[in-house]
Formats: sequence, C-alpha cells, structure tokens
Amino acid sequence: MDVLLTPFEYDFMQRAFVAALIVGVLCSVMGTYVVLRRLSFIGDGIAHASFAGIVIAYLRKADYAIGAGIVAILTALGIGFVNRRGGVSLDTAIGVLFTGAFALGIFLMSRAPRYSVDLQDYLFGNILAVSATDLQVIVGLAVVVAFAILLLFRPLLYSSFDPVVAQASGIRVPLVDYVLLVLLALTIIVSLESVGIVLVAALLVTPAAAAAQMTKRFIPMMAIAVAIGAACSVGGLYLSYYLQSASGATIVLLATVVFFIALALRRAL
Repeated sequence: MDVLLTPFEYDFMQRAFVAALIVGVLCSVMGTYVVLRRLSFIGDGIAHASFAGIVIAYLRKADYAIGAGIVAILTALGIGFVNRRGGVSLDTAIGVLFTGAFALGIFLMSRAPRYSVDLQDYLFGNILAVSATDLQVIVGLAVVVAFAILLLFRPLLYSSFDPVVAQASGIRVPLVDYVLLVLLALTIIVSLESVGIVLVAALLVTPAAAAAQMTKRFIPMMAIAVAIGAACSVGGLYLSYYLQSASGATIVLLATVVFFIALALRRAL
C-alpha cells in the first residue's frame, strides 16, 4: 500500500497524476479516430509545428501554450485546406506544412539575441513541472475537446467509416474533418507539458493501435483504448517515480509494451 500512496505525499505528484490521467484518456479517445482514419503521421506533424508557436511566444514574451496552440490549430487547418482545396495528398500536405512550421521555429530561434529558454521540457515533456495553473488549462481544454466529441459523435463516426455515404446522408464531411483537425491540435497542446513534442504522437497512436488488435468495433475499441491509455499514463508515472526515469518516455514505453502484448495475443488466438 505504501508503494501506491507514497508518491501522493507530494503536491507536484498529485498534479502530475491528474494530468497524466486526463492526457491518457483524451489522447486515447482522439487516437481512436486517428488510427481509424489512418492519420498516425498527423499527430507528429502538428506537434512539431507547435514548436514555431513556442518560439514566437518566447520572442513576444507571451504564454507558450497560447503560442503553441495558435500555430498548431493553424497548421491543422492548413493541412486540411491544402489536402481538400489544393488536391495534394494528405501525407504530402502534413509533411510540407509541419516541416515548414518547424523550420520557421528554428529560423526564429537562430535569429533571437541571447536565446536562453530551455526547450527540453517542450521537446520531451516534464509532467512533474505541471503547476496548478497548467492543470487548470489542461482540464479546461480537455473539457472543451470532450464536449465537442460528444456533440459530434455521430458525424465523426460516420465520416470516419464511410465519408461518401456520410456526405450523401447530409453530414457536412469537410466541416467535420476540419473540426477533427482542430480537436486533434487542442489534444496535442494539452499533452505537450506531459510527454512533449517528440512523444505526443506515440501516446495518440499506441493505445488505440493496441485496442485495434483486440476488437474492430468502434465503441469497444475506444473504451479499450481509454483503459489502456489511462493505465499506461498512471502506471508509467508510478514507474518513472521509482525508477527515476523520464516520465513521458516511461509512459510511452509502457504503452508500447502493451501494444506488443496485444499483438501477440491476437496472433496466438
């Protein structure tokens, strides 16, 4: 029992566990749509694009989360626009826009005089540094994303499985796709503090990919993904506390182990 309760003696660990649980659940819900639509690359792309927003916010002495959020949303919408209106394949649009935004961040950083901010927390995450204010932002954004998913559950579901039939039935598929991209961008912003730019795509994809090995039905897949995401986020945080390892990396590694276990079980049955 002491093993379970000892980390909760510290306020920063209490905040970290709440943040980990929220991020694990939210990423798993969004990850179900990402895996179903085969958009695994887009999470990585939007996360890296947000780096430009962090640098711009630093130069303007603004909040880093706001800067990252604005650029992430603009990149997500840009990907959708270039894909739909420009006739460019989705993977190409992602590759062009995220590398362009990331390069912009590096360019601005190189031009900044006496650039001294430590970017490690944004690249690799530092969930132990989540403050009470950060947690309020995480909870607020998570509520917004969760409410939007509940409100648009049917259109999101139909347009994910068969966009042609969904369009014919009256669902505005292009608008739904844009909303999904914005929700994905917000989910990534929620997760940056916890797992960082480098690892956020893995947390988006891996729990849902593990769930996909166990069932092909959408609602059970989402439920299993949420259970895996929550368990790996909290379990990974426990492991990182006792192993004194990087929290974000430990969470993602645990999710990866669960994925291979699920894959092995599927092949064995």
